Amino acid sequence: MKIVFASNNPNKLKEIQLLLSETIELVSLADIGCTEDIPETADTLEGNAILKANYVTEKYGLNCFADDTGLEINALHGEPGVYSARYAGEQKNAEDNMDKVLQRLAQVDDRSAQFKTVIALNLSGKQHLFTGIVKGEITQEKKGSNGFGYDPIFQADGHQKTFAELTALEKAGCSHRALAVQQLIKFLTSQ
Repeated sequence: MKIVFASNNPNKLKEIQLLLSETIELVSLADIGCTEDIPETADTLEGNAILKANYVTEKYGLNCFADDTGLEINALHGEPGVYSARYAGEQKNAEDNMDKVLQRLAQVDDRSAQFKTVIALNLSGKQHLFTGIVKGEITQEKKGSNGFGYDPIFQADGHQKTFAELTALEKAGCSHRALAVQQLIKFLTSQ
């Protein structure tokens, strides 16, 4: 089965490709000639995933899936949430975003947070949603050089390392995106 993943993020593409079985061929936006930035104007992660999946299906007529992911911090009332990529500004800089989170939590005891990924799948004229959530906490400082985004400051419950200190395979076994993708794969292989 060939399916489009509506993302231009090479890190996400690699992460998801690791999780897929050989029977599913992942096609990127670049592979289908889609170079435009698909608008993410919804106020929820679900809404943004749906917007991106619908854009590809409507414009290119292809089966596809899209995801949106957010870091939700309890002490910040769910921020950065849907604004995770551009929390510190439209430049979408991961270092700036992490610095802003660490600064806002500097005097805060409750560092609990969760990573949430929502995948919207458009397949054969129907839409399906899959959600993966991993609870954890924000560390006091950045640790590790693997992963991307907020990985250096997020430590999942039950782990002694941040996501950025885990190998790609270790992270693939426990991340929010992995949980959502596992649901997606289970669904696709049952079709």
